[in-house]
Amino acid sequence: MAFLYSNTSRSRNKFNAVKTEVDGFVFDSEAEARRYSELLILEKAGEIKSLCLQPVFTLIVNGERVGKYIADFKYLTAKGETVVEDVKGVKTPVYRLKKKLVKAIYGFDIVEV
Repeated sequence: MAFLYSNTSRSRNKFNAVKTEVDGFVFDSEAEARRYSELLILEKAGEIKSLCLQPVFTLIVNGERVGKYIADFKYLTAKGETVVEDVKGVKTPVYRLKKKLVKAIYGFDIVEV
């Protein structure tokens, strides 16, 4: 499982994250790509299952769609618990608001890695 960069200039976003490709998937940062590799190992070992990349959660308040939250990963533990993860470098005000909305609407906490 090799890390490949999306281009030779290693473009960075405003937070200095470098887009990184693993197994044909392009991740927003090297940290996110690394976490994906770790989760694959855990899945192969049987510690997690049903690994999903970038699951989307629609944010509806009082019947109005106010936005969406896209997590980095979602998976099931060996005990059958659902885990939603976000690899965070910078916690923007928008992210903090969406995290609270996800908790209020869906009833779970986002695990920050």
